[in-house]
Parts: sequence; structure tokens; C-alpha cells
Amino acid sequence: MPSAGLGSAAAGCVSGPMIPLDPVPKPIDALPLRGRAQDMALIDRAGALDYAGLEALTGAVAGWLAGLQLAPGSRVASWLPKTRLACVLPMAAPRAGLIHVPINPVLKRAQVAHILADSGAALLVTQDARRSALEPGDVPAACRTATEDEVGEGSDVMPPSAADPGALAAILYTSGSTGRPKGVMLSHANLWLGAISVAHYLKLTPADRVLGVLPLSFDYGQNQLFSTWAAGAAVAPLDYLTARDVIKAVDRFDVTTLAGVPPLWVQLLEADWPAETARRLKRLTNSGGALTPAMVRGLRERFPAADLYPMYGLTEAFRSTYLAPELVDAHPQAIGRAIPFAEVMAVRRDGSRAAPEEPGELVHAGPLVAQGYWRDAERTAQRFRPAPAWSRHGGMAVWSGDTVIEGADGLLRFVGRDDEMIKSAGNRISPTEIEEAVLAGGEAAEAVALGVPDARLGQAIMVVVRANGEAAGAEARLRDRLRRDLPSFMQPSRYVWRDAMPRNANGKLDRAALKAEMTS
Repeated sequence: MPSAGLGSAAAGCVSGPMIPLDPVPKPIDALPLRGRAQDMALIDRAGALDYAGLEALTGAVAGWLAGLQLAPGSRVASWLPKTRLACVLPMAAPRAGLIHVPINPVLKRAQVAHILADSGAALLVTQDARRSALEPGDVPAACRTATEDEVGEGSDVMPPSAADPGALAAILYTSGSTGRPKGVMLSHANLWLGAISVAHYLKLTPADRVLGVLPLSFDYGQNQLFSTWAAGAAVAPLDYLTARDVIKAVDRFDVTTLAGVPPLWVQLLEADWPAETARRLKRLTNSGGALTPAMVRGLRERFPAADLYPMYGLTEAFRSTYLAPELVDAHPQAIGRAIPFAEVMAVRRDGSRAAPEEPGELVHAGPLVAQGYWRDAERTAQRFRPAPAWSRHGGMAVWSGDTVIEGADGLLRFVGRDDEMIKSAGNRISPTEIEEAVLAGGEAAEAVALGVPDARLGQAIMVVVRANGEAAGAEARLRDRLRRDLPSFMQPSRYVWRDAMPRNANGKLDRAALKAEMTS
């Protein structure tokens, strides 16, 4: 399948030179040098930081990390909101020869403890309040902790590294369909080429201002930093509570570009937008779930000056496809064509290429493919396998487990997921993790977590439960406990209590039967 077209900037986008599509990867910590020193790079509550300041801050944090004398390749975890330090650690840690492990700030202590232990983190950078929320044993004995106030003070400034682009730079944790979150290993080259690719096809220019509302622990959110800086533009990171916070930030920072997931667009479309503020937006990008035709119409009406970029991605390969803005109205349910540097294929079960209009598994090859799952050879072998023999790129590929159809027009259309992942509010949620949490308190004897269609969330979390003894009052106790133990996006919205659970011929809980019943 050919890569996405590289045509001229679409009407309505901020004018300026597009970033060259250079396929030669570099160390990710070289990104701050791509903007002109005096141009604005980062805008936050503390004010504006130009590219010279961004480079100095990155070098100072890297120097502080180097002064800790951690072993090369040690993992540095960060559990932070979108502070300046959180924004530069993804570059500063690799510059110091270390591997960055960002942790979603909304996770609770049990999830944080798992990531610290699984990654073998040697350092956790966080805040006093977050550190005090952790309990004895949550931080491994070999892992130091440091607060933001302790980082970078009096450090020598490290210059950009000469790291091997193939070296590991980050581990991003994402939920699997079974078990706890797994760490996706990303190299300097994965991160660099992902930044160049996105900056190019979004046609970002130094005149753009990007509002960063997505968590920096997500590949989509982290790439907002990298692609913005690759283009020499400015990013305004935002931790928001309501749609009104986003609207105010668009106006305050003169934002041209906003990335979101479907539930955010629903909130923003329901909010009151001053017409002048809505017209500031020139570019909207979507991932983490499909936009419905109604959403597309709503976004077109609300943001008449904005180009719309629907995208499909995998953390294991960062991003696979995008739909060019001029095709959205005619093909609102397509996921588009391969992004630059990606080869995306529809593959039959026998490994041959699916014919046009024939369903096949989406397989992604090329330099954006990650290095596998951290310390998990078994799951790596399941997902990362050699590309089909007829692949143009060859090498290792990600076999997504998702079914797609490539049309005669070359556009891919999503059919469905072969695994049991729940996708809610842009989050990939492991049903097993939900079930383990439900069962941990003893209120239930058996539980099956399912994703059911929801107009706002994409999927809502439903749990089918068999009570452990008396069911009266069990749900209230369970909900109260899970509010303490799980982040908000993992909270089940509905419980269905059963006296008995269906089982298949092997004696296992029959998930397929339950899902068919609950979604019929």
C-alpha cells in the first residue's frame, strides 16, 4: 500500500514551509534544536519558553540525571501532571543515556506500583503529594524518588547526545486484553520519525500553536510535543477539568491545533463556543476511536476554519493511518491511508494479501514499529512477527489483531477488534485488570468485564457479576471501594448481578455469550 500523499497545504491551514520528510532518524533529544532560538516553544502558566530556553532546560535536567550516576539504560519513571519538567523529561532522560517511563497522572497507587516494579525503575520523579499517596512496598527498594523541586538545580548543562537512533529511549505502558499493563519499547528512531511524519502530514509550521490536552504518557499525547517541536511551533500543555477550560485556553493561547478523542469532541460540541474563538482553530486531529458522521458534521459546523484529520494508531507502531481532510466528508468512516514511513497491509489468515473489499488483519511494517514489550518475550512473539513475504519494507511487523478492509480507492476501513480490549474515552482498558479489581474485595465470586456501546464514551464498562454470598448492599460496597482503587476512566458504569454465570465446553466463563447477550 502506498504511503499517504505529500501534497500542498490544505486550504485554511496556517501558511508556512512544511517540514521536510527526512527519513534519517536522529536522537530524540535533538528536537529542541530544530526551532529558531528566539521562537516560542512552550507556553504554560509560568509564561513562555523559547527554543533556547527549552534546550537549556533539557540540558540542565539531563545534567542533573547524569549526576545521579545511574547505570546506562536505567529506567527513569515520571508521575507528574503537565509541568515543564514533565514536558522535557522525554528528551532529557535519553540525553543522559537513560530510558524514560511516563506514568499517567490519573493512575492510582496500585497501577503505579506495578509499572515501577515491572520496568525496574531506578528513579521516580514525582510531587510530594503523589509520593505521600504511595504505601510501603509500592516503590521498589532499588528505586530512588525525587520531587520536581529537586531536579536540575545547580546542574551542568548536557549538550545533545550522539545516541544510536536504534537505542531504547522510552517505555510506554498500555493495557493488554489480558493481564496488567505492558511496556512498549520505543527507540530514538521510533520517536523521531513519528514526530517528523506527523508534523509533515499535519502540515505544521512555526506559526502554529498546539494545545496539548492529552496525557503525556500516551503515545498520541507525547507525540504532540515532539511533532510540534519538530516543526518549530509552540505547544501549550493543559490539564483540564471541563470543556470550558479548553475553550478558554484556545482563546488565551491563540491555539491553531487541537488533538482529541471522541468523548472530548462530544463535550466540546455540547459547550458554548464564542464564534471568534472557534474560528481560531485551523486543525483538529482525532484518534482513540472513530468519529461518527454526526460528530463530523458537528465539528464542521462548529469549527468552520479547521481541517479535520481522523487517525488510527497502535502504541506498538505509534500511528498507522490518517484520512486527509479533503476526503473526510465523502468517506467519514474510513481510517485512511498509511502515514509517511509506515507500510500498512490487509492480510489474510494464510499470510497472503487480502483483495480489495476483502477483510484482512491490519499489519504495520516499517521504522515506526516498536521494539516489542519490555521483558515479555511471550507477548512480544504474539504481536511482533515478520512481515509478509510480499511486504515492501519487510522486517518485523506489528500484527494488530484488528480487521480492516482496503477499498478499491485505496482507503482502509475499520471492521472490528479481534481481542477483548475495552476502548472507553480514548483509553484502551484491560478487562482482566477490571475483573481483578472487582474480585479483590470479596464482594463478588466471579466477574466478567465488557465494553458496551455508549454514545459519549465509545464504550462503557459493564461488569457481569456473581455475588459472593448475600448480594444486598454488595454493589454499593464495591463501587465505594473501586472509587479508591481505580482511576475514573476505569470505573464500571453498570453492574449486572447473576445467580449463575454461563460457561463454555471447557468450563470457562463464556465471555462471548455474555457479550452477545449484553450488546444485543
